[in-house]
Parts: sequence; C-alpha cells; structure tokens
Amino acid sequence: MTPRRFIADHIAGIGSSGIRRMFDLGATLTDPINLSIGQPDYPVPESIKTAMIRAIQTDRNGYTVTRGIPELRQRIAEQIKAEFDWAPDLLVTSGLSGGLLLALMACINPGDEVLIGDPGFVSYRHLVRLVGGVPVPVDLYEDFQLHPERFAAAVTKRTKIVIVSSPSNPTGVVHRPEEVGALAEVARTHDLLLLSDEIYSQLCYDGPGPSAVRYAPERTILLRGFGKSHSMTGLRIGYAAGPSEIITEMAKLQQYTFVCAPHPVQYGALAAMDTDMSRQVADYRQKRNLVCDELESIFDFVRPAGGFYVFPRIPAGFSSSTSFIEQAVLRKLLLIPGEVFSRRDTHFRISYAVSSETIRAGCRILRSLAGNASG
Repeated sequence: MTPRRFIADHIAGIGSSGIRRMFDLGATLTDPINLSIGQPDYPVPESIKTAMIRAIQTDRNGYTVTRGIPELRQRIAEQIKAEFDWAPDLLVTSGLSGGLLLALMACINPGDEVLIGDPGFVSYRHLVRLVGGVPVPVDLYEDFQLHPERFAAAVTKRTKIVIVSSPSNPTGVVHRPEEVGALAEVARTHDLLLLSDEIYSQLCYDGPGPSAVRYAPERTILLRGFGKSHSMTGLRIGYAAGPSEIITEMAKLQQYTFVCAPHPVQYGALAAMDTDMSRQVADYRQKRNLVCDELESIFDFVRPAGGFYVFPRIPAGFSSSTSFIEQAVLRKLLLIPGEVFSRRDTHFRISYAVSSETIRAGCRILRSLAGNASG
C-alpha cells in the first residue's frame, strides 16, 4: 500500500501553518523570547471560568441544538441590535474559524473566486482552496489599508466573495470607515458577499473600528468570537450573523461537521458578554505604544491601531523575512515570517501579546540584528 495515493489532490497544495511551526519550535527551546503567537497573555476572567465550571458540574456537557443555546443567541441578538440596529439570523460556531469554514462551504462552488487582502490571515487562502474555490490576493501594500479600487479591479465574472478583516492580522491596521463603505459599494455593484472577520473588534486602541455591517448588512456575514478578546482561544467559541438563507445553510452544515459549539463554553461566552475587558484593552494599548517606541527609529512599519501585532519591513541587508527569522531564532527570538501571510517575503510579524519585559528583550535583539545588517 502507498499511503500517499489516498491523499486528496486539493490537500497537496496546503502546507503546514508557519504560525504553528513556530509554536512547536517554541516548545523545544529553553526560555525562548516568543513574539510569534497571537494568543492573549492574560488568563480567562474568573466570571467566565465560573460559568463554564458551573455548566460542567450541572451536566451541561451533551449536545446543544445546532445553532447554540437560546440564552446565548438571545444575548448576541440584543448586542447586535444595540450596535447596528440589525436583526440578522444567528449561529453559534466552534470559534470564528469554524464560522469562516461553514460560510465558505455554504457559498463556494468549484472555481468561484474569493478576494483576499494581501497580506492577510494565513487560513483564508487555504480554506478557500479546501472548499474548491480560488483565492485571489489583492495587494494592500504599502499602508495596508483597503484600497477599494484594487478590489474592484480584481473582480471577474467568477468572483463571489470578499473577505475583509479589521483590525487586521498580521498588520494590526484598522481600516478607514470610508474605505469599508467604498468596498461595500463594490460588493453591491458586482453582487458579492462580504465575509467580515471581526475577531479583534474589541481590541481597538484609537477609536472603534468600522464594520461592513454598517454599510451593507444585506450582503454581509459577520464573524466574531471570544478567543482574542477574552483569552478563550483554546475554548473554540464564536458566532456568525447574516442573511437567513445563508445562515440556515451554515447551520445545516454544522450538523454534519462540528455538530455544535462546545456546550459548557457557550455558557462561558454568555458570561463573557457581561465581562468588562477595558483593563486588558488598556494594557494592550500600552504594549502597542511600547513596541512602537522601541522600534520606530530602526524599523519601517505602519503603526497598528488594533489587535496585538506589528508588521515591520525586514532591515536592509537581509534577502527575505525567512533569512531574517533564521538569524532571530539563533538568538532564541521567535517571530513569524511575512511569507506566511503574503506573496511577498519582505516583512515579519511581531506579536506583543506578552509581558512588557519580553517585548523589551525581543526589541533589543531586533535592534541588534538591524544594526549588524546595516553594518
């Protein structure tokens, strides 16, 4: 038997995640300075832990209805109504990534094209391929803003979906409201669906970020979760909201894939919606300021306004972000090369979801590497 004969052709082009490789590498090094992983460094708030523990202890461990427990769906509906004056259909998902996969499965036929900003989150293009679609990168360099005219120029008769994410991973950029509105007009003109990835929506530091929902609610699937904002990354809980016809198909697919979001964690999400995270947001604002202050005189980067990432250009003297990261690893500094997120290999991602001491230690190494390259 030749095992590789049984592997599907469409899987062959999907490599292992560069982010997860760094995660695994960090587990093998002694005391690495890890600025690679986008995972909050504060614990899950006690109110959320208590709600999940109580759910487990009271035997709320079995299947829920596919769309999620009614209490959580009602609370999400109230929040969305208050924020957008919008009453969409709802589905509780196994993390935002689960919602993204279900949306693509529900909407993409073989050969359909999906427009994705470049740089963008690594999963987008691979999930599109996984469901038979064609990812089409749209260049966002050098300021990483949307540039709606570039999306408009990329539209073809096969284009079906545009993925928009703000704040962005890997850049930390929060898109300008007028550009989100202009992109919504592109979607309306060409009859496209918008998938709005808002996993970092609560982590905005210079004012609230815009949502596609405000500009085109009738053609937007809103995807949100609790992982990044409430440190629940491993608990896999999120939700999708949008037109009933699409959400209904996503719910049908959830029956045969995820079945339902983790039952006890749904009660944790319910508690999360009433948990004040302003202190943690203020802490990340300070860390954003710290990493920018530490690097701005040496590295070229766009100052992030949300999330917990900076995406600097590699110093002169390095041929690629991969070669730069290799030198950093020799000093036990873990970063993510830009080619993970982009067709270009000119930048690298820093996560400042770590202690201030770790940020300072990592930035010392980065300044040293830049100095050696220029020398």
